[in-house]
Amino acid sequence: MIGRCVTIVSLAVWAVLAAHTPPAEARQALPVLTLERAVIVMRHGIRAPLAGEVPEGTRVAQPWPDWPVAAGALTPHGAAAIARLARYDRRWLTAAGLELAACPAAGSVTIWANTEQRTIATGDAYARAFAPGCGLVVGHRSTGQVDPLFEPLRAGATAFDADRAVAGIDRYTGGMAAQATRYRGAMALLDTVLGCKDTPCSPAARARVTPSPDGRGIDLAGAIRQTSGIAQVLLLEYAEGMPRGAVGWGRADAATIRRLGALHAALFDVFTRSPYMAAHQASVLGQRILATLTASQAPRLDVLVGHDTNVTALAGALHVDLVAPGFARNDAAPGGALIVERLRDRSTGARFVRLSYRVQPLAALRAGTPETIRVPIVVPGCVRVSCPLDRFVAILRSRIVTPG
Repeated sequence: MIGRCVTIVSLAVWAVLAAHTPPAEARQALPVLTLERAVIVMRHGIRAPLAGEVPEGTRVAQPWPDWPVAAGALTPHGAAAIARLARYDRRWLTAAGLELAACPAAGSVTIWANTEQRTIATGDAYARAFAPGCGLVVGHRSTGQVDPLFEPLRAGATAFDADRAVAGIDRYTGGMAAQATRYRGAMALLDTVLGCKDTPCSPAARARVTPSPDGRGIDLAGAIRQTSGIAQVLLLEYAEGMPRGAVGWGRADAATIRRLGALHAALFDVFTRSPYMAAHQASVLGQRILATLTASQAPRLDVLVGHDTNVTALAGALHVDLVAPGFARNDAAPGGALIVERLRDRSTGARFVRLSYRVQPLAALRAGTPETIRVPIVVPGCVRVSCPLDRFVAILRSRIVTPG
């Protein structure tokens, strides 16, 4: 399977390079790059549904399946998938030239997680598999504290203006009513899976986005809010490897799961991907990435274990999409990660940044197999996958607000 992983990555790299390389007369020989530092911004692994993720009042023809863990917790199947990702990361990082001892020296590898059980447990599973027997510690704030790295709006880390945010979301989406209209087909498919025949399964609510009462965020009501969580629960059932008869009560195959995932991805158009929301949601995270890329001393590897909102906010700030087999566009996969690499040209000393999306296809998550891919991403404003360091830094800095 290792060979298969390498082949998939290589084909993807060549496809992107072919699409974005200038004509022969306009280009010079590509540099030979070695990896110096990397930041991995990843979503936690497969979890049980969150309390309230299926809205109260949602009608279903049959009971929902049971899960082996508490609401919102990382599952054993999910932890095993994270371990496979960690072993994969260790292999490619080493092959790319990142210098790490078998047991990484203190400070050379940092793993920092948000305070939820699923993020801490994901970090622990990653650390144990990345450096077995080395006691690699996962850092995090105390339970109950708000970490501005992962939740900058709740932490009040930026000068967030909820009215400006709502206006920006309406411009980006065309308005909540229009957004709901775009996804009518997926919503009808969801009703079929849930077993409704004559009326929608979800309780009716007017589509609207408004400032939250405390002014630190925005509130979403309506069809996208009501259906997005249900679509994610169905995807988690499939990724968890539940029997086919339990996934959507036997009415949700892989193609159906992917189509319904568009409802969950639509949530990020509201909360993380519009320019104003991305600038604030990725603010503290982006500053940490910039520091790792530019500081004279920094960890060789910085792993940040958060949520789908963190991955999609960074993608939104960089104006890039998340694409992976089995998932709807921009629906962040469990364990999926944006990887930001700093590389050095061995002949000239020039430095570059490379962005990729590292993810297990949904079929591999379900089957528990090690297939993993890295999809190279060309950041708009960069000519190639390998972007000059100063150019990438300027792009990211211009797309996020300064915390404080």
